[in-house]
Amino acid sequence: MVTRPEADISAFLKARRAALDPAELGLPAGINRRRVPGLRREEAAQLAGISVDYYTRIEQGRTPNISDSVLDAVARALRLTDSEYAYLRDLTLPGRRTPTTGTGTTGTTGSQQVRQGIRLLIGAMEDVPAYVCNAAMDVLAWNTLGGLITYDFAALEPRERNLARLYFLDEEQSRSLYPEWEPGGEYMAATLRADVGRHPDGPALGALIADLLEHSAQFRHCWDQQHVRGLCYGVKHITHPVAGELWLHYESLPLPSDPGQTLVTFTAEPGSSTEKALRLLATRATPQPVPSP
Repeated sequence: MVTRPEADISAFLKARRAALDPAELGLPAGINRRRVPGLRREEAAQLAGISVDYYTRIEQGRTPNISDSVLDAVARALRLTDSEYAYLRDLTLPGRRTPTTGTGTTGTTGSQQVRQGIRLLIGAMEDVPAYVCNAAMDVLAWNTLGGLITYDFAALEPRERNLARLYFLDEEQSRSLYPEWEPGGEYMAATLRADVGRHPDGPALGALIADLLEHSAQFRHCWDQQHVRGLCYGVKHITHPVAGELWLHYESLPLPSDPGQTLVTFTAEPGSSTEKALRLLATRATPQPVPSP
């Protein structure tokens, strides 16, 4: 993995402490001027209802037998989101890592094989751009529109079909596609951090993070923020070279029977200019068979 779990725990908790405003939590400013932003360890311990020594050991990753109740208290004290709490549990309690449902056979970051039923499903979604990716953000399968709304996956070599590599390492193209490029990069890095917590021993994921840290200054900036966010939903703004401005609702749907794989779909508001642009793009596109394993 890119770093040791102890270092990950320390960096994450320090960042979360630094992000909090003591005044908003009702804590006094204190006699001495604060040298760093956020909460001191003593204050985090006080809010969690534990000793400073114990909190310090938690932050240093030296509590292998930490109880659920103590971890809950730390999460409340630091105002962790659900995704951040899941990430902290994954780091501190590897034996009780956030479960992934399903019975499919997977590697440490999800299987590279997409089931035929899923391939048929996305192939039948003619008006809905869709693709399947794994935890390392490799795009494993896509339908015709799914392979055209951003990158032409069919024209890329398998190793190049990675959303994070394309976003951070081909900056010129990704900036042209995504007007909100900086916030989008922060979101992607936060999603990758959540995946690292769930799959700490995944070689493909570890290699991806190491490669991005080495070759992308923007990724290093985003990664250092220690943000965590699980895959979910939202609206993506895309400037397409053919279809123009697109505002697409996306849904990231984990496949229960295929742990580590996620189906991503994009839809437009009925009657919108985006819906019309997608229809135009579909008429100009050459139908592509869903890639075989």
